[in-house]
Amino acid sequence: MGRHNFSSQHQRTHVRRHRNAGGATAKSPNAAKPSPTMTDYLSLHSRLAQVGQEHLLKFWPELTNDERIDLVRDIEELNLDEIKLYFDRATVSMNENGIKLDDRLQPLPEGKLISIARAPLEKLDAYRDEGLLQISNGHVAVLLMAGGQGTRLGFDHPKGMYDVGLQSRKTLFRIQAERILKLEELAQEANGKRGHITWYIMTSEHTVQPTYDYFVANNFFGLKAENVLLFEQGSLPCFEYDGRIILDEKHRVARAPDGNGGIYRAMKRQGILDDMQKRGVLYLHAHSVDNILIKVADPVFIGYCVQEKADCAAKVVEKAAPNEAVGVVAIVDGKYQVVEYSEISAKTAEMRNSDGRLTFSAGNICNHFFSSNFLQKIGSTFEQELKLHVAKKKIPFVDNAGKRLTPDKPNGIKIEKFVFDVFEFAQKFVAMEVPRDEEFSALKNSDAAGKDCPSTARSDLHRLHKKYIEGAGGIVHGEVCEISPFVTYAGENLASHVEGKSFTSPVYLRDSRDPLHGHL
Repeated sequence: MGRHNFSSQHQRTHVRRHRNAGGATAKSPNAAKPSPTMTDYLSLHSRLAQVGQEHLLKFWPELTNDERIDLVRDIEELNLDEIKLYFDRATVSMNENGIKLDDRLQPLPEGKLISIARAPLEKLDAYRDEGLLQISNGHVAVLLMAGGQGTRLGFDHPKGMYDVGLQSRKTLFRIQAERILKLEELAQEANGKRGHITWYIMTSEHTVQPTYDYFVANNFFGLKAENVLLFEQGSLPCFEYDGRIILDEKHRVARAPDGNGGIYRAMKRQGILDDMQKRGVLYLHAHSVDNILIKVADPVFIGYCVQEKADCAAKVVEKAAPNEAVGVVAIVDGKYQVVEYSEISAKTAEMRNSDGRLTFSAGNICNHFFSSNFLQKIGSTFEQELKLHVAKKKIPFVDNAGKRLTPDKPNGIKIEKFVFDVFEFAQKFVAMEVPRDEEFSALKNSDAAGKDCPSTARSDLHRLHKKYIEGAGGIVHGEVCEISPFVTYAGENLASHVEGKSFTSPVYLRDSRDPLHGHL
């Protein structure tokens, strides 16, 4: 049954992907479709004319039957009633770009932020116990934002399939899957009950198929297939500056992914919110795929949020410097939000408290907690009120002669939603400041960039794992050090393996479930 669940979920996304993937792949599904009639054309033209988009049909006489079917489908997938509203809201948002928020800004109050580095150990242990109990009871799920491809890494596959060059050759997907398995075991040891952490993976039109194939080929990394669900991020049309939707080809509408804030609409439309309800999931940990140090479903974070009765929370890291180009979690006009680096002046960014720490220091790392109740409210109400973020881009288009051109300067806008823009709707929002060296190392660039790249991800993981061994009474000579998630989730239970022992780099502590790579 479980495999069937995964497969049936996949069948829906699989069909949708091929439907959107472009003219060539769309031919086979179209074979049995009836040709659009003149009546279909007139009805569509009339609906488009009402919202000023009738130009989408200007090449109709030149299109083949298959191309007409594709175009009709693309237009049907646009919510025409929303289109004008989206563009108008996006224009307002664009005009607000560049406005500084300094006068409306306050830092997170003390009572809303706990710092792992400064909190008493017994408090953190109590949160961890709470988190493990919720996991044992099957109340915790993970939402992985994995829509991106590794293009900037020179890797034409989903970013989760990337191997950063660890001794184990484990990819980001595998590392995260094994952390989930380990956490289920730790919860079972603590509470005598095995609960499952459901893994919801948001893919995109381009990554859904390879992601699915990769999970199947690797037997879901030991997880139960019915507890891994893929769903697809939505897309929004690209607009010219006057509000007209751009044609990518004569028979295709130009579209772009709707940003990581698209998860809320996608979760509702693709049955994820219903699935959470059916499974009795009460809490969700959401994060992006590209942080190699991610503590997936971190029981300390979950426990803290549960005990605080939070409906929404964020993990943050202390900003490294005032000018670090990272958004900060703060309060604007009395509401929680992430303020982009460009939205505050250097003077505000440099403000410090009496203890010398930056006043606005809560750096956002795309690592969030949501209660299921809050997600249901977003799905039914707040999603429609989410801010729209606009970027002026060079968008390929079809000229009046039907020729596809790529402009050399921005010619239109792409609209995105951001995952953190729901903070303002939370009744109870809290944040947890975590040590950067233990919890955050992003993988965004190729090694040529020298930061947020495979070599920094690798060395950050090596450094943390060396710290784990030394914390448990072992000694490591050298820098290359990896511990399998099957051995430890976050440094716990290592003493029996390492206490009083000396290790020489390259060190690889593995479990019997790990393939035979590296050194013990």
